[in-house]
Amino acid sequence: MLLSGNLLSYPTKPSTPIKTLVTSSPLRLPSLPCKKLAKLSAAASSSSSSSASTTVLQPTQPLIPVWTEFSARVSGEWDGFGADFTSAGWPIELPENVVPEAYREWGVEVFDWQTQCPTLASESGDRSFFYKLIRLLPTVGCEADAATRHSVEERVVGDLENGALAFGYDSSGCYVAVWPRAAGVLELEHCLVDPRNREERVRVVQVVKLEGKEMRLAGIKVFSEQWYGPFRNGEQLGGCAIRESGFAATKKVEVSEVVGEWQSTTSAALRFQAGEKDVFRELIEDRPQKSIRDEVDLVALPKQLWCLLNEKNVGEVSAEVGWLFDHGHALTSRCVFLQDGRLKEIALSQEVAVSSKT
Repeated sequence: MLLSGNLLSYPTKPSTPIKTLVTSSPLRLPSLPCKKLAKLSAAASSSSSSSASTTVLQPTQPLIPVWTEFSARVSGEWDGFGADFTSAGWPIELPENVVPEAYREWGVEVFDWQTQCPTLASESGDRSFFYKLIRLLPTVGCEADAATRHSVEERVVGDLENGALAFGYDSSGCYVAVWPRAAGVLELEHCLVDPRNREERVRVVQVVKLEGKEMRLAGIKVFSEQWYGPFRNGEQLGGCAIRESGFAATKKVEVSEVVGEWQSTTSAALRFQAGEKDVFRELIEDRPQKSIRDEVDLVALPKQLWCLLNEKNVGEVSAEVGWLFDHGHALTSRCVFLQDGRLKEIALSQEVAVSSKT
């Protein structure tokens, strides 16, 4: 468990299952030599034996499975804004044909989509995870109450045709998903929940191209979202009541606040092995670690975010996303790949800058 919280006070949601899902054309694993990712595997938990005379202490409260906590925190209507960035962290303007004429006449550049992300994780039984990314056409003023959908994209973990290759989750509502897209392209989705406010989160998607034995950052997608209520499959729009605003052109995180030595205070990780078939895996508590970041390959982003893709150790590539949610305090998410393209590890950590320790 990476982060704890009061589950009992968290809003409930209906358990109506999704009956039909419309997905895009099948997406398959990049057809490059030796690029098939291994499935996720967690270290097997050790069993303990006890004698017949051993007294068994009963907990005062029932233990809540991690998946149940994750489901309660991740499911619901998440509305906000999203934007695309170059691999260097520069925002990309929306296509001219979707921008209202008034903005064009005023010379206003528009970088952000208003978005909805209805998300549903099964409460019990067989695990399932689904979300729908809805991009809304930009509007002027409070016309947002009558916003029109521009595009709808559905993602389903467990879909044999175009589902995630790996999905690691934490009881806090954080998760990491590895999605195959076009041939030779992966999307690494890092969802980080604000530990101070469970109803705020960011999702950063690293678009990675596999070129021979090299991995290259091709683009970045960022979504800043807030929880607006139980899952309704995107039928209700926050409109002008939405608490988020466009961020793509706002100030980026100060690199000086990111570089240097960091120490994890809590950490959860998964190690991957070949042959495992279960895509869903809980991130298991891991030992604290130190890390040193420099400016090389570090991409500064708005919303106090950063990401990087670089060589971690000889023969390993690390794809990292970080969120400086407070001065000297950060959430980080990391995928480590081997040189042949196999996924070695997923890790989530809450870190403190060493210089900020008291």
